[in-house]
Amino acid sequence: MVTAPHYLAAEAGLSVLQDGGCAIEATVAVQACLAVVYPHMTGIGGDGFWVIAEPDGKVHGIHGCGSAAAMATLELYDGLDAVPFRGPLAANTVAGTISAWEAALASDHGKLPLARLLRDAIAHAEAGVSVTAGHAALAASKGPELRVQPGAYAATFEPEGRPLREGDVLRQPLLAQTLRRLCEEGLASFYTGALAKDIAADLAALGSPVSADDLTAHAATRPEPLTTRLRDAQLWNSAPPTQGAASLLILALFDRLAAGAANGFDHVHGLVEATKQAFLLRDAHLGDPAWSPFDWQALLSDAPALDALAAKIDPAQALPWPQPAQWGDTCWFGAADTQGRVVSAIQSTYFEFGSGLVLPGTGITWQNRGSSFRLAEEGWNALKPGRKPFHTLNPALARFDDGRVMAYGTMGGEGQPQTQAALFSRYARFGSDLQAAISAPRWLLGRTWGDQSTTLKLEDGFDEGLYTALAAAGHQVERVGALTATMGHAGAIVRHADGRLEGATDPRSDGKVAAW
Repeated sequence: MVTAPHYLAAEAGLSVLQDGGCAIEATVAVQACLAVVYPHMTGIGGDGFWVIAEPDGKVHGIHGCGSAAAMATLELYDGLDAVPFRGPLAANTVAGTISAWEAALASDHGKLPLARLLRDAIAHAEAGVSVTAGHAALAASKGPELRVQPGAYAATFEPEGRPLREGDVLRQPLLAQTLRRLCEEGLASFYTGALAKDIAADLAALGSPVSADDLTAHAATRPEPLTTRLRDAQLWNSAPPTQGAASLLILALFDRLAAGAANGFDHVHGLVEATKQAFLLRDAHLGDPAWSPFDWQALLSDAPALDALAAKIDPAQALPWPQPAQWGDTCWFGAADTQGRVVSAIQSTYFEFGSGLVLPGTGITWQNRGSSFRLAEEGWNALKPGRKPFHTLNPALARFDDGRVMAYGTMGGEGQPQTQAALFSRYARFGSDLQAAISAPRWLLGRTWGDQSTTLKLEDGFDEGLYTALAAAGHQVERVGALTATMGHAGAIVRHADGRLEGATDPRSDGKVAAW
């Protein structure tokens, strides 16, 4: 089974499973395909994170997370108050996604050649794909700030001299050629081979500080995923510099709160207040572990400490808010194979179309993840050469005491931990159907796309009394209408102890659950 936020990517992963591939190989196929068919959300010029549950019970992680370039110093940004969101100075970190593919494929039991895994992505890049409504809307709204960037953005995504519209055909022959080169030269070529030289030359010509030496120095890492215990399940998520700790902490705190029914006041208020406690700690301590010594695993394993944090939550009153919001858009996807392996993975170029730099020689859209760095000498997420930026990305995985294994996640920056908490608690604590847990109305404390508002945003569809009760408790309630992509594109796969699989995808996306 495969679930992904675009149906073509889900079908690409399923076809790999049907040809005898494993879940890891299927995930690579999904990631490559999403880079082609969902370029506004992800690409091979971004970062990626994996959490994998093996058939023998082992859970391990992979971080394809790029560091700041050696030339990305405070002097480079002299006169600026912040790292720009777009342009060459925003493209200041190495792209780690391909290194995660290489690490994952080196550790699995699959036997399919890379050319088979990337087959569908290459075909879609060459023949073209129909532009989705979401892609078209973002291309129209972000076009003015993207088409002025150096590189091939306009030539690639505005070939008719205008933003692509829904139903237009998007072709990416340069990206297809790059994917073919990866098949021929090997994935390492992205960092140390002929392809790396071409990438570095493009980045230098466009004004990015990322150099050939930065690419050569990069490698994926394998930090142990963070884990915490709930009443009937063990949860895992990515270690820093991701916000996986916050996602785990929200659910660990909520596990200690009373809540009688799904989507009632106790449920929504409890998770929102647990989110606030988790975000306060996240924003104080979470970042590159080389610069942030806070021991997140110790906290997540310390029941008395978690009890004390949960006791700070008022069951009837909202903690005054706001806090600074985190940005970001991305794609989560999951896969499960016949051997019992389950993969939860996520990749991103951060903002829509990343930095806006599309490399003219390779068709790669480069991320702007390093725009989250603070231009400060010290402190949280301060810019330093070689430092990894704070990441909103965090793929989640759970193993229940009854033998079920669940992979779940979402896109949505600030909303990722909140959506994870909503769908997991609905399914695991309240017994909701998996698809219903994702399709039901959701909430978001913090910003929406292009908006710095920190209200508590809720979709329509909850009981009318809930909106009133939340407002009375002190929440700044904002109703945002029917199901909207601002709440993220979630997905989940559950493998039962007897081998049965169930999956769900988000009606807010263009996704699909593909299975056989």
